Amino acid sequence: MAEFFRKKKKVCYMCTSKDKTVDYKDVETLKKYVNERGKILPRRVTGNCAKHQRHIAEQVKRARIIGLLPYAK
Repeated sequence: MAEFFRKKKKVCYMCTSKDKTVDYKDVETLKKYVNERGKILPRRVTGNCAKHQRHIAEQVKRARIIGLLPYAK
C-alpha cells in the first residue's frame, strides 16, 4: 500500500527575516534563486511568497543587464 507523505511547506526567507533584502549587487544571494543554466527558479522550488518572488526576479534581471549574472542559455 502506498503511503503518502505531505511535504513541509517552504517558508519565504525574506518574510521570516525582516531585515534581509536582496539587492542586485548581492550576487551570492541571487545565485540561490537561479539554476545552473541561468534561469530564475519558480516559487514552488524556492518557497518564496509572490511579492518577494517578483522582487527577486527584478533584481536578477538587473544583475543580468549589468553583467553580474549570466543570461539563460
